[in-house]
Amino acid sequence: MSHPRLPVLFEALHHGERHVGFGHPEDGAPLTLYRVEEGRTAAAFIATDGSEQALRTALTEGAATVTVTADDPELRLLPPLLPAATGNALLSGFMGTHKKKWGGETAREGAEFTPPKWFFKGFGDWVRLPGEALNVPAHPVALIEEPEVALVYVNDADGTPHYAGYTFGNDLCDIGLHRQDPGYNPYCKLCDTALTPWLFLGPPPRTVTGRVTISRDGATAWEGAFDCGDDALYHRVQDMADHLFTFPAVRRPGLVNYVLLGADEASFHDGFRIADGDRIAIDVTSHGVAFENQVRYVSPAPSTTPGAAPAPAAEAPEPVPAA
Repeated sequence: MSHPRLPVLFEALHHGERHVGFGHPEDGAPLTLYRVEEGRTAAAFIATDGSEQALRTALTEGAATVTVTADDPELRLLPPLLPAATGNALLSGFMGTHKKKWGGETAREGAEFTPPKWFFKGFGDWVRLPGEALNVPAHPVALIEEPEVALVYVNDADGTPHYAGYTFGNDLCDIGLHRQDPGYNPYCKLCDTALTPWLFLGPPPRTVTGRVTISRDGATAWEGAFDCGDDALYHRVQDMADHLFTFPAVRRPGLVNYVLLGADEASFHDGFRIADGDRIAIDVTSHGVAFENQVRYVSPAPSTTPGAAPAPAAEAPEPVPAA
């Protein structure tokens, strides 16, 4: 069920052709899609003020339409503004942003900005949609789900980022590996991340609340609440975004940026450990969005590097610090 006061835009493939739609469709409800060329939706955010009315005008006038239902088997939703050349989208985020991790405090107004740590998560085709498996290495130390707000930006031809809106995601990662050694954090983040296809138009949300339910063998194994809106953060969103976009690498012309704002404490901090096959359901109650993904441990084939010596037998992982 969509939030009644927040406009939503989404993109989808229908019979292989790209379309745009408005609103958060329900299963079985009729849905009007507007045919768009690749890149047209992103271009509309650059050329307009990003309001729902301006986008509707730019994207629907003269466009061919089709009416479908949300459960149409030929309908495939897409991550917001995902380019066909998926290497031209970047998924990244910030760490340690919540007030809860700063003793409940917020950054002082007027104080010198100290940026939070940043991480690279992957390219556009690394993003997983609701319902898809989240793949992780075969022997994680201790996984953690991270319900987060993801801001979406598209860069114009000069590399200037244009804010489009926000969506929600689950930044699954191996916090146990990070706690063994913070220098391992790039490895820790090499787990799939899910993003919802719904792009909420408007400024970053001040309040985002919801609940996580982790199921194992069909039964609830853990559940808990979360808060990941701007009001829950130590750092100001504008400061974090302004700092990130001082780096030319994220200002490449045409690049779409998905920027994760950080997560509240979660199941790991409650002593729970996510296992292979667990299903993680995230209900963003404040925004009427719910999505679910199953965790899958993956054992890839060994490297075929010429002359590589056989890998030594795996040692038992070091113990994870107590939650």
